Amino acid sequence: MATAADWISAATFISLAGGLYLQGFDGLAYIMGWTGGYCLVALLIAPYLRKFGQYTIPDFLAERYPGRYSGNLVRILAVIATIIISFTYVVAQIYGVGLITSRFTGIDFSIGIFLGLASILVCSFLGGMRAITWTQVAQYIIILFAYLIPVIWLSAKHTSVPVPQVAYGSVLPKLNAAEKRIADDPKEKEVSAIFQARADDYEKKLHSLPRSWEEGRIDAQHHIEEVKRNSHASLADIKSASRALTAYPKSAEEAERKWTDAKAYNIARAQPPVSQTEPFPGKDEDAANIKRNNFLALVFCLMVGTAALPHILMRYYTTPSVHEARKSVFWTLFFIMLIYITVPALAILVKYDIYTSLVGSNYAHLPDWVYYWANIDKVNPLVSITDLNHDNVVQLGEIALDGDIIVLATPEIAGLPYFISGLVAAGGLAAALSTADGLLLTISNALSHDVYYKVIDPAASTQKRVTISKLLLLVVALLAAYAASLKPGDILSMVGVAFSLAASTLFPALVFGIFWKRANQPGAVAGIVAGFVMCVYYMLTTHPAFGGNAANQWFHIAPISAGLFGVPVGIAALVIVSLLTPPPDERTLALIDHIRTP
Repeated sequence: MATAADWISAATFISLAGGLYLQGFDGLAYIMGWTGGYCLVALLIAPYLRKFGQYTIPDFLAERYPGRYSGNLVRILAVIATIIISFTYVVAQIYGVGLITSRFTGIDFSIGIFLGLASILVCSFLGGMRAITWTQVAQYIIILFAYLIPVIWLSAKHTSVPVPQVAYGSVLPKLNAAEKRIADDPKEKEVSAIFQARADDYEKKLHSLPRSWEEGRIDAQHHIEEVKRNSHASLADIKSASRALTAYPKSAEEAERKWTDAKAYNIARAQPPVSQTEPFPGKDEDAANIKRNNFLALVFCLMVGTAALPHILMRYYTTPSVHEARKSVFWTLFFIMLIYITVPALAILVKYDIYTSLVGSNYAHLPDWVYYWANIDKVNPLVSITDLNHDNVVQLGEIALDGDIIVLATPEIAGLPYFISGLVAAGGLAAALSTADGLLLTISNALSHDVYYKVIDPAASTQKRVTISKLLLLVVALLAAYAASLKPGDILSMVGVAFSLAASTLFPALVFGIFWKRANQPGAVAGIVAGFVMCVYYMLTTHPAFGGNAANQWFHIAPISAGLFGVPVGIAALVIVSLLTPPPDERTLALIDHIRTP
């Protein structure tokens, strides 16, 4: 149950249903990938790590790949990989905590992040793995009730059957009919044409760079001068013109990146609603094939990344025996399943509610939840509804909803009692806190145990190691909170990056370390480094948040699935270098035989 709570992060509780709401069938990649990953953990990793019986993943890799520097070279690389993976993951959790805190306290998002961080640190500072384990058992119970109660309520509201996992099937035909009606609505086509016209305008600007950038900069400067000369201009007009000039790209290169992203955004908004049941929808066969390939690539990365996720694998060191490790994986999957089979029901029921109650309503009578969520972040609103065609009626194309708020806003969207909103918020906090606790403990252990104790000061007392661990935990938590305040992306994207990194760096060394006796230290070093470099290179060159460009994608694979290239490169490097260098010694071979003996 504790491992399930560790696993049901902000991504699962807050964002997974939002992903299914926005992406339809394609969002199932997350459920399939993560579930398949736990099967890999049960078959390939957990029992053998428990038989090894050490403390951390770097411990295992250092013992399995001894050699130069007594295995510390592999240990340091594994620590670096563990820290980067866990840090990326914990940033997403703290982002989720900030989202909840700011919504239900009314404070600024950035302040909400640091306020939420305090609750994470309280849980983490009270003890080590044992204390966090019992905390997470309680958190799982909160998560389960917080997720199930609003979905059961919604199910009873729309179908009179309070079993959402069964009842939502009867809502799907109604949702499909609503999608078709919206797609054929002339007013919706008007809105779609507006977005397409904006995309075409950006396309023209991109074709005429750098001249279009220079002309736009001059126009922005002239506009602010005209506003200032106008005696009737208000202070708000002057500020608006100043902001427009400040936001204007500083160079033609920056303009190309921003305008490419803006063009893609408007093209996406111009599309008809995504069918909830159609797999890999696309305007033609090529577009459908690209979606299918990205679906399979994401499933692969999430599955392999799960099997190498440090804070999850650490759990199986604490089981009493190998048999108990296998049982632990089974029960973890069972408790996760209780949530996962409910996620599609929530996404479909909320979508149907929005399509039938919000779409077609009057702008003068927008529900209160729209204003509440829009005010959390006024620069990049989580909810935006704009009357683009000026008909005073809400069209679906005019609604922009951030997937991260779907679950948190469900009680308000469905008109449920306010205490349900509080319950869902508590569940979201429990999900983020339970995972953040485990991640911060993993990072602090990697630094205090694997670096300080194993490499720097092997004679350090237990008290000294605990003190250093807590100090490092505090530093890492503050850095993660600062990174989250910068809003590097949505929760699912940040989590996806962590899984691709885990798959590319640790998976080859772990699996080949258990099942291939010929794997040696030079091969492991080459595999970890090559996989990491390949994964990070692909993300940096293709992800807009890192200054990359979608035009650089290979086979149109999204940057979140960079592990698709990192894993084979890491495996190839490990195998080739291992074969070109001396085999492991007898002691290492005996260790492999020991951990593989039932």
